[in-house]
Amino acid sequence: MADPMNQSSQISSSHGLNDGHSASSKDSKFSVIDLVHWRDPKKSGVVFGVSLLLLLSLAAFSVISVVSYLLLALLCVTISFRIYKSVIQAVQKSNEGHPFKALMEKDVTVPPETFRKHVDLCLTHVNRVLKQMSRLFLVEDLVDSLKLAVVMWLLTYVGAVFNGITILILADILLFSVPPIYEKNKTQIDHYIDIARTQVNTTIAKLQEKLPGSLKRCKAE
Repeated sequence: MADPMNQSSQISSSHGLNDGHSASSKDSKFSVIDLVHWRDPKKSGVVFGVSLLLLLSLAAFSVISVVSYLLLALLCVTISFRIYKSVIQAVQKSNEGHPFKALMEKDVTVPPETFRKHVDLCLTHVNRVLKQMSRLFLVEDLVDSLKLAVVMWLLTYVGAVFNGITILILADILLFSVPPIYEKNKTQIDHYIDIARTQVNTTIAKLQEKLPGSLKRCKAE
């Protein structure tokens, strides 16, 4: 017969593991939000600086050149450190072994379960986008298709002024600047957003009233 004390300890340990897994998943889930809200200024600053430097490099050089320079710089650092540690060990006559031994022993392989999980998640998003695109381009709802047409028309002007890398640079800057600004002025910004949303909904409602009955959006949707 099992010892009740052992059973209780096993149950508590399993609960502790589950809590740890849920806490770690929660931390990873909100890590991006913490970065863009500058919860940790050092981490956010490093990520923002590296991403902006990478995008600026891509704007000035080709992708192959940027990747080659990054890998070359990394190799220079690791080779220099390897030679430095070898010289120090030879002078001190120590036997510390390979300086990157701890990193080399780490498992860097991707588990099949993790790979399948991310593939399934990506497939879900792809199917959702395909379904939405089919609904818009086959004009299931005329108003939504007209909205897409207006957005695409505006993007033609954006594309004439900015290239893809410039848009990514602006998006990176906005990603790390808008959230903290919104957090400090949430009340005022929400007020103006509500006003703009009301105006847009009123305009759409007036447009729908002028459409033929067969093209009006079904209220049940």
